[in-house]
Amino acid sequence: MKIAVVGTGYVGLVTGVVLADMGNDVMCVDNDLRKVEMLRQGVSPIYEPGIEEMIKRNLAEGYVRFTDSISEAVKASEIVFIAVGTPPGEDGTPDLTAVKAVAKGIGQSIEKYTVVVNKSTVPVGSGDLVENIIAEQGVSKDLFDVVSNPEFLREGTAIHDTFEPDRIVIGAKKREAANKLVELYAPLEKPMYITDLNSAELIKYASNSFLAMKISFINAISRLCEACGANVNDVAKGMGADKRIGPLFLQAGLGWGGSCFPKDVQGLIKVAAGLGYDFELLKATEEINTTQTLHFLDRVEAKIGNFAGKTVGMLGLAFKPNTDDIRDAKSLVLIEEILARGGKVQAYDPVAAENVKEVFPQITYCANAYEVSKGADVAILVTEWNEFRGIDFERFGSQMNQRLLFDGRRVYKRDVMERHGFEYFTIGQA
Repeated sequence: MKIAVVGTGYVGLVTGVVLADMGNDVMCVDNDLRKVEMLRQGVSPIYEPGIEEMIKRNLAEGYVRFTDSISEAVKASEIVFIAVGTPPGEDGTPDLTAVKAVAKGIGQSIEKYTVVVNKSTVPVGSGDLVENIIAEQGVSKDLFDVVSNPEFLREGTAIHDTFEPDRIVIGAKKREAANKLVELYAPLEKPMYITDLNSAELIKYASNSFLAMKISFINAISRLCEACGANVNDVAKGMGADKRIGPLFLQAGLGWGGSCFPKDVQGLIKVAAGLGYDFELLKATEEINTTQTLHFLDRVEAKIGNFAGKTVGMLGLAFKPNTDDIRDAKSLVLIEEILARGGKVQAYDPVAAENVKEVFPQITYCANAYEVSKGADVAILVTEWNEFRGIDFERFGSQMNQRLLFDGRRVYKRDVMERHGFEYFTIGQA
């Protein structure tokens, strides 16, 4: 099939390249000509394991092309995906500026029947918005249909998640339009759910917000564990063994971040408010997440006295492993607070350091984990990169002013750390 994907961020680029890998003729569009030229050379503008190899392979085989022209892509395609960003505005409301601009460009370019697919995360009613914008460009409603097809990708495993989705959600007003996507996704042989537009748009927000709530719940339980001497791992295992609950997303930590959970929680709160419902449960979910990071830092400060004149070694900066994404990363909150309280930070991350350097040029960036420990008064694990699991803690600790480790992701074992002479603290344990 002939496909256009507008937007080459995480969602758009992965979607486009995977569809090309499935044998479709795909044109990926971006208005940033610098990114387009990079992609034409087989260089990915995002860090995602496996994406660059897949781009190069499909460029060589002629299944994917890159352009800055929406018109060229729309005229050549039968399905056009909108996969641009919808960042939260100042009040948390999703900013649909890019979606509206793309819809207008599509409307100005349609010459034959086209299925327009909203892949971006958008509020309920956005399908109608896109439909109206396209129609306002003088396009007969017989020439196009708008479909909602939300993504459920995880950064770091986005390619796998596209090839192996739990489910494929397709929201449409007409069965004929939905069937076009059923045909496109049929080779994946995964469950497909056909709904109306509003339901499909709400499924995305509801799914991410529920997962965020689950994480916030176990983080709230971790506070109780610290207060009473229980172990949050044991509590989570006991909860997760219940099939009605399940073990996933019950890992206590510093809180959730990234490009999806924060904006989708905020977005659903705003969507609910617009519909006359005060979503207090989600507001509490968001509040727990915010205070979890600061609670962790307060524990560190209580142990070392205060941060004034102290050096904090930070392991990891990305919001999660296998990505360079620092959107709503807990490292940013920690760095800002440590500096505000008079401390110094030296940090290492395998891929995200350059992104953080644009925000905090004043901290020290290290070449590896062992540099992080040199002269540090305390070390904090922020991102659970695999390479941090293999640290030689005898060497690591020998360079510190004191062997003190705060594990924000519950990666290490207390007895192992104590054998290396460390005072070890983690989340959800006294």
